[in-house]
Amino acid sequence: MRVSVFIATSLDGFIARTNGDLDWLPEAPEDHGYDAFMDTVDTVVMGRHTYEKVLTFGAWPFTKPVVVLTSRPMIPPPDGAAVTAMHGTPSEIVAALAATGVQSIYLDGGVTVQRFLAAGLLDRLIVTRIPVLLGSGLPLFGALSTDLRWRHVRTASWPSGLVQSEYVRAEAP
Repeated sequence: MRVSVFIATSLDGFIARTNGDLDWLPEAPEDHGYDAFMDTVDTVVMGRHTYEKVLTFGAWPFTKPVVVLTSRPMIPPPDGAAVTAMHGTPSEIVAALAATGVQSIYLDGGVTVQRFLAAGLLDRLIVTRIPVLLGSGLPLFGALSTDLRWRHVRTASWPSGLVQSEYVRAEAP
């Protein structure tokens, strides 16, 4: 099972404003590799708050199955969207999805990313930095009990000022 993150942050490391707003994200005229990335994953896994935010975008953006991590009732998905709810630890989620044949997950949502990262279950990080400082907000990364090492794969930049870096989990020394 490969677990990957494809996410944007402000220069100061925030994925959203404190209230969850994403109004600071630009309309990106360039292709930043999102479609190519989506071709590499079987299933999207996100937290309930991220799911509820995605529902406000208008058209449902996913053609892949989506798993929403929640232990509470959730807002019904749009017609035709393949959305299911699951709850458990990151290890339990990965094991349950692997048992159904899922081989590659796109993980989304700040708290969800932090939980999988702390559990040692993230394999690839693709982070696009947006040239804006928010000063405060919801951070991509949280506290960890130990250092986690990553190996740089590539960095690309675009005329709009966006800079994207990809990392894979480094093997333990």
